[in-house]
Amino acid sequence: MSADLLAVARSLTAPSHPETDQAAFARAVSTAYYALFHALARAAADNLVGPAGTERSSPAWRQTYRALDHGAAKTACIQADKLGFPREIVACADTFVLLQQRRHDADYDPTFTTTRADAIAIIADAETAIDKLTRATQKDRTAFAILLLLRRRS
Repeated sequence: MSADLLAVARSLTAPSHPETDQAAFARAVSTAYYALFHALARAAADNLVGPAGTERSSPAWRQTYRALDHGAAKTACIQADKLGFPREIVACADTFVLLQQRRHDADYDPTFTTTRADAIAIIADAETAIDKLTRATQKDRTAFAILLLLRRRS
């Protein structure tokens, strides 16, 4: 789903849209965030339940995928650096926090404006974050999935 969402975001920033098409650019910013969100959800489900092509419970995979919560994910991502995650995971987490704020601006701030170049840069940031997540080790992706989905107790 992430690749499809990134393709949609890119199409919204295509030269066929007028330079002042704020609705398309705002939608591209929001869609780039959702591409990263779904990449995190998929990585969590794949790492905790199993990737496609393996013997896994589809209901458990779907439940794990759907367990990712926007607010809890932001909190977890803010903690990633302090918890000693490697640079690929921290970079992905930092981008998630930034893109979530940009999505909130794009979706809820009636005065939000952006340029085509800024929207394209945000899409590139989402792609880079997804790439960094996929390049992290299996062990680190699993630990990150646990951080994202399970509440820490003191």
